[in-house]
Amino acid sequence: MLQVKNVCKSYRSNKVLNDVSFQIQQGECLGLIGGSGSGKSTLAKLILGLDQSDRGQITLNGIDFQCLKGTELRKARRHVQVVFQDPTASLNPKLPVWKSVIESLENYPDVVPSFLKDVRNDKKQMAEILLEKVGLNKSLLERYPHQLSGGQRQRAAIARGISLQPSLLICDEPTSSLDVSIQAQILNLLKELREEFNMSYLFISHDMAAVRYICERMAVLKEGMLVDLFLSEDLFSKRRHPYTRRLVEAAAEN
Repeated sequence: MLQVKNVCKSYRSNKVLNDVSFQIQQGECLGLIGGSGSGKSTLAKLILGLDQSDRGQITLNGIDFQCLKGTELRKARRHVQVVFQDPTASLNPKLPVWKSVIESLENYPDVVPSFLKDVRNDKKQMAEILLEKVGLNKSLLERYPHQLSGGQRQRAAIARGISLQPSLLICDEPTSSLDVSIQAQILNLLKELREEFNMSYLFISHDMAAVRYICERMAVLKEGMLVDLFLSEDLFSKRRHPYTRRLVEAAAEN
């Protein structure tokens, strides 16, 4: 479904990604782990079509994003959506929640997700269904982001992320700003939504336990290079790269 092949990216003289390759199958969740500056966020931008690689190829459903421009790139982007780390920054503080969660649907009026086909012309009903999908009560429709808890804001951001029923959802540190008890709830929600819609996830995080819980496979970036790629159940295998083992040890100490 997603194929990243020999991708390289530099900013001035700083090489951020170096010959990175991996695939994500339909309905699969791949966890991307690495320290600060390892290239995780840059890779997400390239997959989203927000930047272009210097070399290599990124294809989603057989479409090469690097070859698209203008209207064609905009059409393709609807198949990949993102949930960011900080829902406060990603939700418009001047809009009530219902307007925020249907923002993508407003931008793509021709897209008709299967679970919204009966209400596609009713904005409030679409928002109500989206909130229900992420476990929020319709009583929150008219509230503003500052009137919601952190967990509620992240659920609203996830509702917007699934609104176009994308093939791929990029989750960029989606639980790191939340309390531990809320983190577990959000992880379970993401699991349920992936099963319901058969979406693929690229789950970016420094939280080894969260990645192992939600992902079938894990990829490890170190200084822009993919140094390890394995099934999550093999995390503690002796075959793991030394850097992966160091990350595991560091996680155990925290």
